[in-house]
Amino acid sequence: MKHDDYPRASTYDANWLLARDMGPNPLWMLEDLARDLDLRPGMRVLDLGSGKGATSVFLAKEYGVQVWAADLWIDPTDAAANIDNPDVVTLKAEAHTLPFAKGFFDAIVCIDAYEYFGTADNYLPYITSFLKPGGQLGVATPAMTQEVREIGHIPEHIKKMVGWEALAWHTADWWRFQWAITELVDVTAARLQENGWADWIRWSRAVSEYRGERDDALDMLEADNGQYLTFAILAARKH
Repeated sequence: MKHDDYPRASTYDANWLLARDMGPNPLWMLEDLARDLDLRPGMRVLDLGSGKGATSVFLAKEYGVQVWAADLWIDPTDAAANIDNPDVVTLKAEAHTLPFAKGFFDAIVCIDAYEYFGTADNYLPYITSFLKPGGQLGVATPAMTQEVREIGHIPEHIKKMVGWEALAWHTADWWRFQWAITELVDVTAARLQENGWADWIRWSRAVSEYRGERDDALDMLEADNGQYLTFAILAARKH
């Protein structure tokens, strides 16, 4: 599926990616995030919440890094069959009990999963413990243009789809403060995607066509019309 903003992702077969769909297009988010990271061949990278492995394949192929693909819900044997890349190790892991040595990774990347565990005040100290000094943390996560606290309620079209989970869809400024206040990292990027909603609905329509049924997120996205929904792109370096 071609997209002028994501030339690397555009080289991947659309059906291959659609068959691995678990939400918004992960390669578009990852390619955008990678612009704020310094990924170099041979680096050890944790792909946290790797799903069916599309992002892990992309990391290994496009940047030449060694990838540990960790996911709680996808069987690692199934994921390995999807990935079929010697530079990717698949494993089952829960985000709060990661089986790695401290300081093992050069970078940790999390695409469309950090909202499920990363908003806790004590999570950044935990996850960055697995980074080397100077190591990088990169996150792409659903976001809102305003905090729910500022709006005063969860907008009805969002509430209907995800309920209270929208409380974890924060603004980029919220994330910048949340990370910077710890003094554990230098925040190098915290921004909302200008075209995040447009990318999301474009992919949701493609998923609907591929499956022959309406994607669950499409009603929410159409009702939103770009008012609240987008993605936050976050990057930081460990002190």
